[in-house]
Parts: sequence; C-alpha cells; structure tokens
Amino acid sequence: MRHAAARAGGPWHHHRVSTSSTVDRAFGAALYDTADTALDTAASLLAADPAADAEVARRGEEFLATAWRRGWQPADVVRTVRRELDDAHVRLVAGLIRAQAAHDRPRGPRWAAQLEDLPEPAAATRTDRFSHATAVLELYRLLLRLPVLEPLEPLDAGAPRREARPESRALARIRALLAKAEATGYPEEAEALSAKAQELMARHSVDEALLSAHAPSPDASGACRIGVEPPYEQAKAVLLDAVADANHCRAVWNEAFGFSTVVGFETDLEAVELLYTSLLVQAETAMTRAEAAQRAGGRKRTKTFRQSFLAAYAHRAGTRLRAVAERTAAETGAADADLLPVLATREVAVTDRLERMFPETTTTRLRGADDAAGWTEGTRAADRAQVGHRRPLPGQ
Repeated sequence: MRHAAARAGGPWHHHRVSTSSTVDRAFGAALYDTADTALDTAASLLAADPAADAEVARRGEEFLATAWRRGWQPADVVRTVRRELDDAHVRLVAGLIRAQAAHDRPRGPRWAAQLEDLPEPAAATRTDRFSHATAVLELYRLLLRLPVLEPLEPLDAGAPRREARPESRALARIRALLAKAEATGYPEEAEALSAKAQELMARHSVDEALLSAHAPSPDASGACRIGVEPPYEQAKAVLLDAVADANHCRAVWNEAFGFSTVVGFETDLEAVELLYTSLLVQAETAMTRAEAAQRAGGRKRTKTFRQSFLAAYAHRAGTRLRAVAERTAAETGAADADLLPVLATREVAVTDRLERMFPETTTTRLRGADDAAGWTEGTRAADRAQVGHRRPLPGQ
C-alpha cells in the first residue's frame, strides 16, 4: 500500500500547509500593513500556492458582503476602485461582485441594474501569478478600509420594498427626447428638446404623486447615489443639486468618495438621473465649443474658463428647471385640487428622510468661478439647454 507521506524524517516526507494557513499568513502580512515589502511578501506566498486561489476568492466575497452591510452598493465600490486604483483592479472587483451576487439575497431593481452595468470582463491577458496576487491584495486593502455609509435601504423596518416594474411610456419618451438633445448639433433644437423633457418629467412626477397618494400602500421616499466625476466636481455637484431640487428631491455631496446621495420618490429619482446625465453631456459639448472659440481668440486660461463655465451653467440651468417645474405644478394644481396637499406631504417625507440620513451637513462656497468669459458662456449655454415656453416640436 502506498502512503501519501512517509514518517517524519524519512526520505519521502512531505510538508503540507493548509490553504487557509497560506491565506491567513499572506493577509496578515499585507492587508494590515501598508508597506510595499509586506505586499511583496504576501504576494509571493499566494503566488507560490495555486491551491489557495479559491480561498482567496472566497475571502474577497466576504469583504464585499461586509461592504454591503456598511451601506455600499456595487456602483459605489466600482467607482471608488476606479478613482484610487486602475483598470486591472476594476476588472477584478467587477468579477468578484458578480461571483458574490450569486450567493447574495435579492436586493431590488436598482441593485440589479448596477450588476448589469458592471464593466465587462476584458479579454484574458497573460500575467504572472505574482503580479495577479499583488493586484488582488491591493484591491482587498481598499475594500477593508471602506467606511460606513448612510444606508439607502428603507429606514423603517416595515417599509415596503419596491418591486421591479417596466419603464413607463413617459420615462421612455423622456429618455428619447434627451438622447436627441445630446446628439443634435443645433443649440435651438437641443434647447427645445430639453425643455420638453423637463416639462414631461414634471407632469409625470405629478401623475405618479397623485396615483401613489390614492394607492392602498403609498410609496415611501427612497434614495440613490449618483457619481460626480472629476474634473470640476464641485460645479457638477451644484448642477446635480439644481436638477434634484427642481424635481422634488434633495442632494447631499460626498466630495471624498465622488458621489451625491439624492433623496426623493422613485419616479423623481429616475428623472434626476436621466436629466443630470443629459445636461452634463450637453454642458460639456457646449463648453468644448466655447473653449475652442476662446482659444482661437488667443486666450489660454482653460481651467478657470471651464470651472466658471460649468458653475454658471449649473446656476442658470437650476433657475430654468425650477421655473418649468413650478409652472407645470401650478397648471396641474389649478385643474386638480388634490395636488398641492399631496406635493406638500411628499416634500415633508423627503425632508424627513434626508434629515434622518444626514443629521449633520454643511454648505460650501463654489471655488474658482471668477472667470467672466466662462461665466457668460456658461449662462448662454444653459439658456439654450433649458428654456421655459418654446415653439412646439414637430409632431407635438
């Protein structure tokens, strides 16, 4: 009979080390010590033991589960990894999130949408085990130090969980209008399309509010996080705040992690996401065009021009958005006496949710918006993107 190992000290002695022990030693060396030498030591241990790969992956899924308990969501983690590490780490965490999701509980339609939007795995690349282990350990170091975030789940234990539902015809139409506004090369057409989209958003919000108020179980206010990407994050956060305010929501910016938390009712949150993304595309297109004209005239202060342009755009767009929303609510309220009490009730609910999530907030002054030409051009661009009454679009 053959034996796997002979007696200790014999010629066929094998020294076996458990994969768990290898991972414990590697993690103990690297994850709680930020020195490069510790990282190299740990990566060498993992690279030398292929049998430990499954345990390393399992531990990574545990780190993700801990992040979810701390209030993080898949899009938040991917955004942070992209900001602090590189594309290889983004691919790693996307794969890890997919693997963990297979063992996770259902978490609602917004979470499912984030899973669908995860970066696709890149084509297999040849890399040595040491480099791969180093990247994994760098990723795990980041996951371990993620702090607690404000939970986006309902704060009331008995609050109903929203089920997935097909996109409404109104939202599909709004999405199509904004896509056309982003694609057109004619400012007046973009202006009319964007104005029509905001008007539809306001009417859709009113319709949903009235339906919910008369439903057996009215919807509760919710929350989502929207990334605010560099550069010029402060001006972009101001734009998002203006869009949120015009659509019955409230936004709180987290500068350190590059996102704003938006609180509101689900239909309004969807509208904010759509409109902010579209306005940002339109603003950057207009800014690039205006900047080229400035350079053609011999001007070179690009950074200050862009900061001031986006700040003015956000300020002016907010004014115009609120005007459209208020006009629509007034017109609808005149026809439906139930509307104003419903909107007031929803505003109280959103404010209450915001104050419970963020009992301590502060305001900040927009910095660097002191370029007169940038401010003027940004205001003009916002006027073109968001205007109240306009000539009807063809077919409207």
